[in-house]
Amino acid sequence: MCCGNMAKVNITRDLLYRQIKESSAVGFERHYHVVDPFVGRLGLEAELLGHSGCVNCLEWNEKGDLLASGSDDQHAIVWDPFRHKALLSMHTGHTANVFSVKFLPHSGDRILITGAADSKVHVHDLSVKETIHMFGDHTNRVKRIATAPLWPNTFWSAAEDGVIRQYDLRENSKHSEVLIDLTEYCGQLVEAKCISINPQNNNYMAVGASGPFVRLYDIRMMQNHRKTLKSNTSAGIHTFCDRQTPVPDGAVQYYVAGHLPVKLPDYNNRLRVLVATYVTFSPDGTELLVNMGGEQVYLFDLTSKQRPYTFLLPKKSLSSGEVQNGKTTTTNGISNGLHLHSNGFRLPDTKTHNSQQMDLLPHIEKMKQQANDAFACQHWSQAIQLYSRAIKQASKNAMLYGNRAAAYMKRKWDGDHYDALRDCLKAISLNPGHLKAHFRLARCLFELKYVAEALDCLNDFKGKFPEQAHSSACDALDRDIRAALFSKNENSDDKKSGGPIRLRTSGRKDSVSEDELVLRERSYDYKSRYCGHCNTTTDIKEATFFGSNAQYIVSGSDDGSFFIWEKDTTNLVRILQGDESIVNCLQPHPSYCFLATSGIEAAVKLWNPRPESEDINGRVVEDMESASQANQRRMNADPLEVMLLNMGYRITGLTSSGPGGSDDEDSSEGQVQCRPS
Repeated sequence: MCCGNMAKVNITRDLLYRQIKESSAVGFERHYHVVDPFVGRLGLEAELLGHSGCVNCLEWNEKGDLLASGSDDQHAIVWDPFRHKALLSMHTGHTANVFSVKFLPHSGDRILITGAADSKVHVHDLSVKETIHMFGDHTNRVKRIATAPLWPNTFWSAAEDGVIRQYDLRENSKHSEVLIDLTEYCGQLVEAKCISINPQNNNYMAVGASGPFVRLYDIRMMQNHRKTLKSNTSAGIHTFCDRQTPVPDGAVQYYVAGHLPVKLPDYNNRLRVLVATYVTFSPDGTELLVNMGGEQVYLFDLTSKQRPYTFLLPKKSLSSGEVQNGKTTTTNGISNGLHLHSNGFRLPDTKTHNSQQMDLLPHIEKMKQQANDAFACQHWSQAIQLYSRAIKQASKNAMLYGNRAAAYMKRKWDGDHYDALRDCLKAISLNPGHLKAHFRLARCLFELKYVAEALDCLNDFKGKFPEQAHSSACDALDRDIRAALFSKNENSDDKKSGGPIRLRTSGRKDSVSEDELVLRERSYDYKSRYCGHCNTTTDIKEATFFGSNAQYIVSGSDDGSFFIWEKDTTNLVRILQGDESIVNCLQPHPSYCFLATSGIEAAVKLWNPRPESEDINGRVVEDMESASQANQRRMNADPLEVMLLNMGYRITGLTSSGPGGSDDEDSSEGQVQCRPS
């Protein structure tokens, strides 16, 4: 498990440099503190007991020698994590569950901030165990507090009243200022759930709220905008058009998993709520991680942005005259989101563009064959992981992407068809003559409810590969598409296929402004997706980076476990049982391979690499595939069934539908020839 990273370094040399050169110490720490062998030995070190209710939040201080926790018991405790004892316990003055704790930067770990379900934000002086400031500006539960290293007297709060507030203890110790009011353009029912400040550029704030969209704001622009609005109002200034834009141009960028907007009506019908429960930046500030409640964990690249592939599709394939530089465009000049290197759905000429694929190196070829064998045994997740590992080492091989797409289509977990579509497009870009990728692309569009686009894609496939035009698989997909089109035309209430997904609701309190719709349509897509956990029961579930180089992703889960994935491959590498019911919080130590977790139990658990002489299997979930499948079924279960599951009942119906099944693809092999190459 360890070999790859360790073989490329000289530990003896690095140890010597660390001893003789102080500047090398930080680099050594960052390189070695979370490595494969340590993750493989991660086990429970201790349980910190002191709370009498669920522990809803954890926070390390900057040095990592203190750990703060907040609980339903309305107390905050500061722990010595290395001696496993409480240094200080105090009642926060809140009258309801504490949801967030933060050390104020540059306060010598003396000032602690708490936010709670009583809609209050309190500031405490730990040296005298007193609450020194109390803010009551929010009108609903406060879910998160955020601080910034370069803003020593400033912090922010996000609450379920839809407002992000900014506090400056130098200017006002009794009231806060509104920085962002989501209700101004998302309706009165929107709730802000989480916020995070970019550690490398403290001027940028990520906000998670109701719905699938995550927002990245420029704090300076929002501050200036608020000041302008305030001064205009006090001066009685009115423009010819008295309408004020809630967000100035360039002050915010939206991010969304490309398949979620079109899936939202279906989720709503099944009472499946999508809400961002946690957002956080990578240590270098270039990536944004989101735990999407009701769905999966998503990683967004803030430097290499791409538009979603499907939800901005045009109503019809564009003619060749409407194509610029190989990419279709809409009237506003924005790429339509389906990045085919062709004229709309006009596939490249296979005679002129068919590129010869390089042979794989022997060890990668062996990996591919192992993946094919797993596919043949219907071990879809295992096949996906092997293909992903091979792709990491051979990222220009179209066959690997095409094969992984087939495995995604067979597994059918939430979002799998969209990942398959992305893989098909990548395979086609690498090898325009990739027959199976072309056909699978049409099937993916159909499964993603882009029926008219699927028909256009299938017709182009038939034109480019006439020998396949009357195959059983092609005929079956053609019948499915035409039946779906007929059904859609019969029901005039159904939305027509294609066009931007405008998430507008009819209720006045939840009305979405035109400005908001435009921002949503300009969203950027995710880079990576992490599957296996379940996040439907609580709205404070975290997912974060593990390792100063962000080598791993960790997340809590409704099944009482926490999950660890490799960031680059998205492969699940470890599951550990962390709570009798639900793991909500995970906070990695700033410089050691040391992890603090908490959940429904009234305990904080500490995890670190255990000695090889110690048996750690008691907390290890060995069958990761079954655990992941069970979580996928749980996410798609009826809400009443989920409630019964959480009460300890066994629902046999949840185990009878196979792994996942959320995307409703016919499992017949005749429908889609998904066998890998």
